[in-house]
Amino acid sequence: MNGETLYSIGDLARRTGLTVKAIRFYADTGIVPPTDRTSAGYRRYGADAIARIELVRTLRELGIDLATIRKVMDREVSLTDVAATHAEAVEVQIRVLRQRRAVLTAVARRGSTSREMELMHKLACLSEAERQCLIDDFLGAVFDGLHDHPAFAAVTRSLTPELPEDPEPEQIEAWVELAELFQDHDFRATLHGMAQDLAADRAPDDATGGLPPILAEAVRAQVTQALEAGVEPDSAEAEPIVTALAAHYARILGSPASYDPRVVYRRLADRLEQMNDPRRDRYLSLLATVNGWPAPGSLAPALTWSTAALRTRIPQR
Repeated sequence: MNGETLYSIGDLARRTGLTVKAIRFYADTGIVPPTDRTSAGYRRYGADAIARIELVRTLRELGIDLATIRKVMDREVSLTDVAATHAEAVEVQIRVLRQRRAVLTAVARRGSTSREMELMHKLACLSEAERQCLIDDFLGAVFDGLHDHPAFAAVTRSLTPELPEDPEPEQIEAWVELAELFQDHDFRATLHGMAQDLAADRAPDDATGGLPPILAEAVRAQVTQALEAGVEPDSAEAEPIVTALAAHYARILGSPASYDPRVVYRRLADRLEQMNDPRRDRYLSLLATVNGWPAPGSLAPALTWSTAALRTRIPQR
């Protein structure tokens, strides 16, 4: 045909590395039709058949089905569209495999039982909407009745875990433990009581108030240096720190100018003691892992120190 070199099926097999049977199958299905036939009826293929076979093999190795390949060859659909569609499908498969790897790695690390592994897989594979529902239910219970508080939106955002699409094993493990904490009704009740009490302390004109993260950071800022310096809670060196904490809390209560130390010291000590729940520290640590934030230092030492420093200074009647 116009001097074009034609190849037998055997020649095509040697040039492409496919079997004669595979090439014959592609010919029979019309994916790679013969260019011509000999007088005896033997199939002959031109150079373009080699290119078609190479494309077919590549598409098959990428997992594209024969029906779609046939449409590409017949130009019913574009190769670009097919590639884009399958790239999206492969991306989903990659995410699923990474998630499974993360779950299995976490299970191996924890030495989990089969039941724990099943729970971990179930929690890890929740959809984004399902995870958000679990989070909203927990935070809704903790901050029930406080939606109108000026700090509500910022505080809930700061306490919301966001598991990435391709989590690391430690993020899967942290998310599963967080999900377990979400369902700890005693922990919910403790945080709810803490939030209610501190919100109730807010002065009418205070736009931030004493919700737990806000008061906690005030304690951390005032006490960290004293802890590092080894200042004892009942020492004279602790006096200005206790005074500053009490003044800060008095401003929250709406009485910055003058306040009764018996009331302020005792009330603040009660609040800080209430906040000193190890599950709260654990929640914040897990939250940082899931969200890829820097690990927070434990607030427990600062809360313990502050509570002791306040209680030793509560004036007796």
